[in-house]
Amino acid sequence: MIRNSRSDRGQAFPIYIVMVAGLLFLAFAFFAVGQASATRNGAQGAADAAALAAAQDARDNLGVPFLAALREPNGLNDFLENHRYFDAGCWKAQQLASANRSHLHSGARFRQPCGWDEGFLRDRVTVSVETDYTVGSSVIPSTKTTHGKATATAVIEFRCSPKLEEVPNADPDPDSDDGDDEGGKPDLPIPTLFCDGQSGIEVDPAHPELWKQLAKNIFAVHLIDD
Repeated sequence: MIRNSRSDRGQAFPIYIVMVAGLLFLAFAFFAVGQASATRNGAQGAADAAALAAAQDARDNLGVPFLAALREPNGLNDFLENHRYFDAGCWKAQQLASANRSHLHSGARFRQPCGWDEGFLRDRVTVSVETDYTVGSSVIPSTKTTHGKATATAVIEFRCSPKLEEVPNADPDPDSDDGDDEGGKPDLPIPTLFCDGQSGIEVDPAHPELWKQLAKNIFAVHLIDD
């Protein structure tokens, strides 16, 4: 009886070793999955920050063409239909990606790492990034050379009615004759925009230095699911 008991324990020992080895492998595999998830989340965070930075920088630089459009008959509609962003804000996207240990990267779905799609009242920029760091060493050999990749899309939306109201310039040149300047041109009316139910927002083309204060009320910037 004693000999049989010892024999049973000897047979069970290899099984015990295999079970422990299997459990350890599963533990390391789950750890690798966690590393991959953290790297993917890091890439997504970098992409989100980069896309928002590109859109916000582009909005900040809309002042000159937008205010110029308000000086022309039907200029606002022409601006909303025909303005082109091209690479606007992409340098800022790269800056934010670098701050998050990543870089702009052309993915399989997008030929450009930072590209714009223009619309009438809503323009969008899509940014693709790749992390500078990898998932790291694990029981899965490929993770040592695998980088996190992600894309994000931010939009610039015109928040106002395309229809303008114009009010006379409340501060005419006191040296002008009946509101005319030295060149014989009358004082320009001040366009008024109605945005998201707010009371009229006066946008005076003669004061471009006020643009950044007005931009957030006129153009919204936010992320969207792509």
